[in-house]
Amino acid sequence: MKIFLDTADIEEIRTAARWGILDGVTTNPTLYAKVGGSYDDVVKEICGITSGPVSAEVIADDVEGMLAEGRHFAKLAPNIVVKVAMSENGLEAISRFAEEGIKTNCTLVFSTNQGLLAAKAGASLISPFVGRLDDINQDGMTIIRELAEIFSIYDIDSEVLAASIRNPLHVTQAALAGAHIATVPFKVLQQMVHHPLTDKGIVQFKKDWESARAAAAARSATKS
Repeated sequence: MKIFLDTADIEEIRTAARWGILDGVTTNPTLYAKVGGSYDDVVKEICGITSGPVSAEVIADDVEGMLAEGRHFAKLAPNIVVKVAMSENGLEAISRFAEEGIKTNCTLVFSTNQGLLAAKAGASLISPFVGRLDDINQDGMTIIRELAEIFSIYDIDSEVLAASIRNPLHVTQAALAGAHIATVPFKVLQQMVHHPLTDKGIVQFKKDWESARAAAAARSATKS
């Protein structure tokens, strides 16, 4: 399963890239609002850090507006994926983008049928929001499992991207459910790295090493 970072924070993206685990980045207007500046400049800088897909979301809700914004984004860098919200107009825009060879990420997917329609329209990535479904007492991973199975049965090229990831357990569940991609906040990525026993072990190993060195130095001094 590929790991994308769900952020517009350049330093977070650079850090994940240095770890060697970054496969792509997703952004949205909410994440962009946290960093400010020129959206085009932010997106281009992200595309310079990772060669993987970088999702840039359109704001318009009419077809022609979506197409205009998406075409603009697609010209910024070769690895741009235009993010389009699930709707009737969104499906038409996704279909038009597919005809033009522009990759898309259908976002705000909350049902298996929505995901299937987006794939039929030609979306490259399908983004079910598992965390938001959990918030209303629905199992978000059910959609991941169902879409992964449907795409496998019918050999559909679209990839299932688990979005709205809230914790490391979501990442594990998404991988087991067959998600092709999980996009995670940087905080969750950090949580995935750490485990209390790992951290404790590192401290203990260092302590034992220092003790062994001190004992060796003492023996050497005695012999001298």
